Amino acid sequence: MSTEIKTILYATDMGEHMRPVFRFAVSLAEKYGAKISMLHVTEPLTPQVRWAIEAYMPDSNAQQVHHEGFKKIQDEMQVRLADFCKEEMGKSPEECDLVSNFSVVPGRPAETITEAAEKMDADLIVVGTHTDPSFGAYLLGSTARKVTQLSKKPVLVIPVCAH
Repeated sequence: MSTEIKTILYATDMGEHMRPVFRFAVSLAEKYGAKISMLHVTEPLTPQVRWAIEAYMPDSNAQQVHHEGFKKIQDEMQVRLADFCKEEMGKSPEECDLVSNFSVVPGRPAETITEAAEKMDADLIVVGTHTDPSFGAYLLGSTARKVTQLSKKPVLVIPVCAH
């Protein structure tokens, strides 16, 4: 396993407290001259939700709503990236070239994150965890825990404090 870091997969749930996690990924990218690939995984619809959508909406409309939802998340990722570049780095989004791409994909988060890391040959996966401090160090967020169990790539888990 190489210790060189050229590609960082930053997996985000788009939560409001994830900026420190992204800040850490950016810091590593700057230090190692790496590029960041941002990934947001949306959970598959439950059968009950899918049934309700299909029962009340024609198939073409359901697909359009699904596509618009993905587009909205991608647009939000662009806005957050631009805000981060401006507020934290004093740069315009065009000058902030650490992020090579971002994508929104459906799937089970842990499995999809580890598959994406393998596919892009990421050198490091960076994820945040919503560990509850009242439980101490005994519980790690379920997605972060599962990523560490499934991944063949190094995983950096950053605790997210929701104060």
